[in-house]
Amino acid sequence: MKKFPKWLIVVIIFAVCAIALFSCYKNTYNSLVYMEENVSGQWAEVQNQYQRRMDLIPNLVSTVKGYASHESEVFKQVSDARSKAGGQINISDEVLSNPEAFERYQQVQDQLGSSLQRLLMVTENYPELKADQNFLALQDQLEGTENRITVARGRYNDTAKQYNSKIRSFPTNLIANMSGFEKKIYFSASAEAQSAPKVEF
Repeated sequence: MKKFPKWLIVVIIFAVCAIALFSCYKNTYNSLVYMEENVSGQWAEVQNQYQRRMDLIPNLVSTVKGYASHESEVFKQVSDARSKAGGQINISDEVLSNPEAFERYQQVQDQLGSSLQRLLMVTENYPELKADQNFLALQDQLEGTENRITVARGRYNDTAKQYNSKIRSFPTNLIANMSGFEKKIYFSASAEAQSAPKVEF
């Protein structure tokens, strides 16, 4: 029986190792791409829900104005917050790796949510408005949208957490660093939500 030359055995071992390394790299890279796309998909859903809220605001404001036309300061706050948020609804998912840009985005959306809460608090002074069917329908839609925003943000955070854990674990982190995969930022509670409400009697 003829023996294989040693150099050929070394070449075969080297080729098998190279194929195994390439296969490992390819599989890990593809799984990271898949997970990053999931994060982007959840980000798009957050933006969809913010857009839904933006679309409800003009109808809500116009309905409230019909009953409470002298509440101009509140209407201006809502209008200003909406116009600030208007330019920041559908922005690139590159913001997910930029903490400063992500924080600005979250602050603008939180300000819009706060101004809407002030608008709804004003309606407490107008019983006839609270009985208006159009207003009640809009209020229900807004409440549903706020719930959807909360759910979408939670799902985004869960997906981002899985992705961030993956790119930080060994040996995946080696491939993630070489390939430019970056950590994604999480949504956090607004500053108002983190401070206890002041109760006065």
